[in-house]
Amino acid sequence: MSDIAKIHYLPARIEGLRDLALNLWWRWDRDARTLLRVIDPALWSATRHNPVALLKQTEPARLAFLSENEEFLAGYDQVMTSFHAARETGGRWFGEAFPDLGERPVAYFCAEFGLHNSIPIYSGGLGVLAGDHCKSASDLGIPFVGVGLLYSRGYFDQRVNLDGWQENAAVEFDHANMPLERLAGPDGSYRLTTLRCGGRDVSIGAWRLLAGSTRLCLLDTDLEENHPDDRELTYTLYGGGGEYRLKQEWLLGVGGVRILRNLGVDPGAWHANEGHASFMMVERVREAVAAGTPLGEAVAQVRARTIFTTHTPVPAGHDVFSPDLMQAVCGDYHEGLGIDEPSFRAIGAHAGDTSGAFHMTGAAIRLARHVNGVSRLHGDVSQEIWKGMWPGREASHVPIGSVTNGVHLGSWMSHHFMGCLDQAFGPRWESVLQEPDAWDRVEDLSDEDVWRIHGRLKTALLAFCREQARRRWTVLGREASHLVGAGIFLSPEPLTIGFARRFATYKRGDLLFRDEERLRLLLTHSSRPVQLVFAGKAHPADDEGKRVLQRVWHATRDPRFAGRVAFVEDYDLHVAHRLVQGVDVWLNLPRVPKEASGTSGMKAALNGVPQISTVDGWWAEGFAGDNGWALPLVDGSPEEVDAADHRAVFEILEREVVPMYYERDRDGVPREWVRWMKQSIIVAGRFFTTGRMVRDYANRYYAPALRGERDGDDPPIMPEFVAEPVGRPVG
Repeated sequence: MSDIAKIHYLPARIEGLRDLALNLWWRWDRDARTLLRVIDPALWSATRHNPVALLKQTEPARLAFLSENEEFLAGYDQVMTSFHAARETGGRWFGEAFPDLGERPVAYFCAEFGLHNSIPIYSGGLGVLAGDHCKSASDLGIPFVGVGLLYSRGYFDQRVNLDGWQENAAVEFDHANMPLERLAGPDGSYRLTTLRCGGRDVSIGAWRLLAGSTRLCLLDTDLEENHPDDRELTYTLYGGGGEYRLKQEWLLGVGGVRILRNLGVDPGAWHANEGHASFMMVERVREAVAAGTPLGEAVAQVRARTIFTTHTPVPAGHDVFSPDLMQAVCGDYHEGLGIDEPSFRAIGAHAGDTSGAFHMTGAAIRLARHVNGVSRLHGDVSQEIWKGMWPGREASHVPIGSVTNGVHLGSWMSHHFMGCLDQAFGPRWESVLQEPDAWDRVEDLSDEDVWRIHGRLKTALLAFCREQARRRWTVLGREASHLVGAGIFLSPEPLTIGFARRFATYKRGDLLFRDEERLRLLLTHSSRPVQLVFAGKAHPADDEGKRVLQRVWHATRDPRFAGRVAFVEDYDLHVAHRLVQGVDVWLNLPRVPKEASGTSGMKAALNGVPQISTVDGWWAEGFAGDNGWALPLVDGSPEEVDAADHRAVFEILEREVVPMYYERDRDGVPREWVRWMKQSIIVAGRFFTTGRMVRDYANRYYAPALRGERDGDDPPIMPEFVAEPVGRPVG
C-alpha cells in the first residue's frame, strides 16, 4: 500500500480526495487543481503542487471545515464526477474510431517517465514526452499501460558551485510523498518475477502509478533478498557505466514483459519508446519459441505487433554494448531462442560494424514492423542513418516513417490562458476540441486580455526566480554575488528571452556569448533592454556540456551585463512550467540536424511565446512566418556554422524582435507582437499537441498492431538464423 494511508483522517464526505491525490489526472484538470489549491494555498505552493504531501500536512480542523463548506463541496462533487469518468476508457475517441479492437492494451516501454516533479524518474525531453503520451492516451480512451523503472535516487539534483561548475547531488526521493502503490503477488511477496542478470538471479518488484485511465508499472530491484549490488540497479537514472546501463535495460525489457504476464496484463500491441526498451521484443520472441513456434515465425509475430520510436540522430544517443558485456550480463539467455551467442548478438548488428557489438536501435528496427522518427526531418535523417539495414535501397525508400512530437495541452498551457480560451471554445474545451480549424478563433481574443495574461505570467516567473534564490541562499548560505545570477535583478518590463534544455554542446547554450560586447549593448540598451533566463542540466558525464553551462553561469555574475542574465538551478518540470509560460521569447539553437524534434518551444508557443530557432526538428514544420523566427540554413564547418548562426540570431533580435516588442500603442499594447503571440498559440494548438500525436500513433500504428496485421510487411535484412529450425543452436 502507499504511505498516503498515513494522511490525517479524511472526513467521509471528502474521502475521495485520497483517490484523487493518488492519480495524476488532477495535474491536467483545471477544476481539480483549483480544488486542491483551495485546501491550503500556502501549503500547496510550499509542497510544489504535490497533493499527497498537501493532504498529509493539512490540519484535521481545516479538512473538517472543508467537509461542511457548501462552496468547497460543490467544487468537490463536480471534480469527483469528472474524475470517475476519466478513469474509464469507454465512450471516447479511440472506442468510437476503432470499435473492433476490444480492450487489449498498448504496452508502452520507456526508460524514463516525466509526469510530475514529485516523481523524479526523468532526465529531460524523452521522459516528459513519455509522460505527455500517457496523459493523452488516457484522454483519448486508449487502453494503455506504461512500463519503466522506479529510480529510487532519481536522476540528480543540480547544484552549481561558486565557480559555476555543476555538481550532482542525490535526489531526496520520498515514497511517502508520492502517488505510488507497491504491488504484491498472490503470496503477499513484493517479488513479482526473477531474472538472471549478470550471473545472479535478481528479484524484481513493481509499483503502480496512475494517470487517468493509464496505468504505469515501475520496476524495482531494491528488495531485501537481492545482492546489494543488484538492489542498486534501480537506484539512478542513466547512472554508472556501460554494465550498469545494460543491466537496467535488460531488467526493463525482459523483466518488464515477465511482470506484465504475472500481473495478468495481455497487451495487443507493444511500443518501445527509444532503443533502451529493445529487449522487450527479444523476450517476446523467446516466449513464442518456448511455446513451440519456429523462430522465424516467432520473429514475424512479434514484429506484427510492435512499434518502435527512435528519438535521436546523435550517435551517443544509441546504446551499443560489446560482446563481452553482453555475455557477462545476458549469460545463456540465447539458448532459450535455440541459437548460439554470436547469433543472438547478430539481432542487434549494425551495418558496417564487424565488432559483434549489440546495437539496441538495430535490434529494435529488426523486431518492429512500425518504425518512426519524431519529426519529418528526423524521419528523413533516420532513413539515411539506418538504410544499411535494407541493402541496395535509396534512403527515401527505407520504411521508417515519422510522427512529429507534441506536448500535452492540459499540462502545459497556463490555466490563465485556458480560461481566456473558454471565450472562444466554451467551458472544458480542452477535453473535447479536436477540429484543427477551430484554433483560428484565437484571433478573435481581445489583444488586451492576451497581453494582460502574459504580463501576469511574466510577473509570476520573476517572483518565482526571486523565491528560488531566497531559498537557496537560506539553505546554503552562499555569498551575495551568487544571488545576482539567480535572477533577483530581473524586472517585468524588458524583453525576456528563455533558454532551457539539456546543456549539450550541440544545443549551443553559449552561442550568444561569442561576442560579449554586442550582447552587452543588446542587454543594457537604455530604452529597449533585454533579459536572458537560462536553465538546464548537463549530463553528469558530459564535461564539455558542463563547460558550456559554466560559461553561461559566469555571465550571470558579470557586472557588464547589469544583472540581466539569470540561471535558474535544478531544472525540472516545476521550473519548466514557469519558464515556458513567463518569458517573452523562446530561444532554441541546436546545430542542424542534431535536434530530433524538441518540445520546449511547443510548450512556450501554447502560452503565446514566439520562438527563435534554427530550422531543426519540429520547427522545420512549425515555422509559419508570423509565429516566430527561423535562422537561415548555412553550410560549412561547425565553426563557420556557429559564426553564421550567431550573426543571424543577433540580426533577428536587433532588427525584428526588439523593435516589434517595444512598439506600443496609446494603450500600452504591442499589437503586432500580440498578433504573433496568437499565431504561436494557433499553430501549436492545431498541430503540436500530444492529442494530435497520439491519434497519429493510433491511426498509423496502434490499430494495425492491435490487429496483428502483416500486409505490406517489409523487414530489414535479418540474421540468417531466422530461417533455421528451432531446437538446436545455429552456427
